[in-house]
Amino acid sequence: MRIAGPIKFGVVIVLFLLMGYLAFQIFEIKIDGNFKSIFARSQDDAQVRTTKSPKYKCGLAKPCPENHFAFKMASGAANVVGPKICIEDKIIMSGVKNNVGRGINIATVNGRTGELLDTKVFDLWGADVKPFNEFLKALKEGTIVFMATYDDAATKLDDNARKLLSELGSASISNLSFRDNWIFVGAKGIQSKSPFEQHIKNNKDTNKYEGWPEVLEMEGCVPPKKEEIKP
Repeated sequence: MRIAGPIKFGVVIVLFLLMGYLAFQIFEIKIDGNFKSIFARSQDDAQVRTTKSPKYKCGLAKPCPENHFAFKMASGAANVVGPKICIEDKIIMSGVKNNVGRGINIATVNGRTGELLDTKVFDLWGADVKPFNEFLKALKEGTIVFMATYDDAATKLDDNARKLLSELGSASISNLSFRDNWIFVGAKGIQSKSPFEQHIKNNKDTNKYEGWPEVLEMEGCVPPKKEEIKP
């Protein structure tokens, strides 16, 4: 009987140690599994981050060459949603900024530095075309112009206005008609037709909106003008 006491005590100790060892093993397996799970999720998250397309200025899918000016723009949607012009990652004109209107919406930029010079809206449905023509004539050499239509921008256009816009590099302005959509980037003193221009006709058979064609969108990189703009 005197021996049984120490034996029982020894058995208890052994069982205690065995249970502790098993508990430790289970805990270790669980921790290891959690770490593996966390590591796997981290790898998945990293893969998603690396495969997701990065966004550049104005939301472009790829960066512009050095010293080029990034832009993204859209014409108006019928007579409901105004046009939008983004230049160098800044929204210059939009309905939210409340600086757009019926007609031709224009943002002008210093072609050498990219500095915003002015924003204008010319109502070419209900107003006189003369202020628009005077504005175009007064543009300084090297000025880059961003133009987007809203509602109607052709009713009051005369031959003089179309000629001045053609001299800025437009190839489609001679065909712009009632409620057509048009977006354009040109420059004063350009020696060729601009590669940045889109035009869609108002056609009742193809219009996306009743009485208006679909919205036009365009993005790109405008090279700087080498000559300095004279004051």
